[in-house]
Amino acid sequence: MNSIQDILEVMPHRYPILLIDRVLEMDEKHIRAIKNVTFNEPHFMGHFPDHPVMPGVLLVEAMAQAGGFLFLNQVEDRQNKLIYFAGIDNCRFRRPVVPGDQVVFDLEVKSVRRGFAKLHGTATVDGELACEADMMSAMMER
Repeated sequence: MNSIQDILEVMPHRYPILLIDRVLEMDEKHIRAIKNVTFNEPHFMGHFPDHPVMPGVLLVEAMAQAGGFLFLNQVEDRQNKLIYFAGIDNCRFRRPVVPGDQVVFDLEVKSVRRGFAKLHGTATVDGELACEADMMSAMMER
């Protein structure tokens, strides 16, 4: 299990855009990570003031960050690398994510070629599908 301190050592992201809190399990082809959604997050001030809902784009970004952690964790010179979000297909939102939810991200590597990777990801809350997407990432030099 990787704590937030471990995540900070690998990921270049920081507040307010670091969106994963813990890695529960990981191997070369799969990662399971969580995000604890709290009312104190800045986007809830405007999305929506009387009915706070986590923006879908941030849910997808959190899923992509879990995938980025998976790949950066496997690179020896990760301080010299960045993972860029390169594409998204088949993205669907199934239920809103609200303060108090714990989102579980599961990502599976589908293919890796010449610095590009394709992954399938899901985001669930209490076992219920909130979002799923096929994503592509690119590893680049800093």
